[in-house]
Amino acid sequence: MKGLHLRDAERIALRDNHDISLARLGVEATAAAHEIAAAAPNPTVTVQTLGINPRLGIGSGDLRSKTVDSAIRVDQLFERGDKRALREQNASFQLDASRLDSADAARQLRVAVRQAYYDLMAVRDKARLIEQTVELYGSTVDAARKRQRAGDLAPSDVARLQVDALRARNDATMAQAEVTRVQHLLASLMGHNALADNIVPGDDWPQLVTAPKIDVDAIVAARADVRAAAARVKAAERGYRLALAARTRDVSIGLQADHYPTSAMNQQGSGNSFSISIQIPLFLRYEFDGEIRSAAVALASAKETRLKVVDAANTEVFLTLHERQVAAERLARYESELMPAAIQSAAAAEFAFEHGAISIMDVLDVRRTLRQTQLDALDARVSFAKSSTVPLGPENEDSLQ
Repeated sequence: MKGLHLRDAERIALRDNHDISLARLGVEATAAAHEIAAAAPNPTVTVQTLGINPRLGIGSGDLRSKTVDSAIRVDQLFERGDKRALREQNASFQLDASRLDSADAARQLRVAVRQAYYDLMAVRDKARLIEQTVELYGSTVDAARKRQRAGDLAPSDVARLQVDALRARNDATMAQAEVTRVQHLLASLMGHNALADNIVPGDDWPQLVTAPKIDVDAIVAARADVRAAAARVKAAERGYRLALAARTRDVSIGLQADHYPTSAMNQQGSGNSFSISIQIPLFLRYEFDGEIRSAAVALASAKETRLKVVDAANTEVFLTLHERQVAAERLARYESELMPAAIQSAAAAEFAFEHGAISIMDVLDVRRTLRQTQLDALDARVSFAKSSTVPLGPENEDSLQ
């Protein structure tokens, strides 16, 4: 995969990431539970025969004339206390929460993809910097050997320079290994591990821009995790009301039709008759106290969880904005002051060393300073890129770009 852009990496991840697929299946499962909860109780049909006497038999004639007491009965449960409506509302809010969980999983995946994408850009840039350092050490070692042959440099100084060159080569090897590691991490987030070795970032680093004004309260209120927690509070409220409604007695009404013909062998038949029954439960030993208490605890837990999620969201948004400001100031300082000064100092030291004006120790110190400044500047750029592109909420995910 050549020149992978961040927006394409996000699109592929949102389509093929395994966690996102599981989140979507979770929504489907909750939708099925909602369909179940909204269903009304089905009636039941009972067909039975009574009064079959093996000794006397069932008489002659067609089936309807047999001396058998046959009955067909239909029973229907009628729920009272708005149980079905409360059950459906509870499931509906659970479905809302599940969908919002899926949206928040997508937000978190975007965060992870962007972090990994910029980490990959960083380790690739670091590997290039170290490779440039290796090449620089190679030319410097050649120049030092010439000065040694001319008697202008001690062998110990050349050996010291060679040690630093070998260290730089080891750093280059480790940097390339880190590139491979981050490639595989990004590929795993995208759901395409086989493409890991071919991933090459196609975007440039985000540029320093003036940060827009951010309404933290609006961002927090719009976040999927906050809205999901609020939906679960509403679901728990319906669950508590549903537990209370269990004390409202449901009524089951039955209608029965009987056919018991008379015959020479059976003079006790009643012909056709009908009956109606009503069943009402008696709460003589238990009135659902445990269910009500459990639902009350679930409601209190949902409210506490919502407060926890809101606090966490506020903290995350605040820290993200704070980190962005700090990273922007730090990066601006490196670009405008530190990097130009370090490059100028290093160039002057290299020129002086090649002409014998400074010692090997001086040039090594300057070179180490330049390399560390370059790595620190890269770290500042990574920090700025990550903090400036963090999706804070579903409606404001691009507000910091």
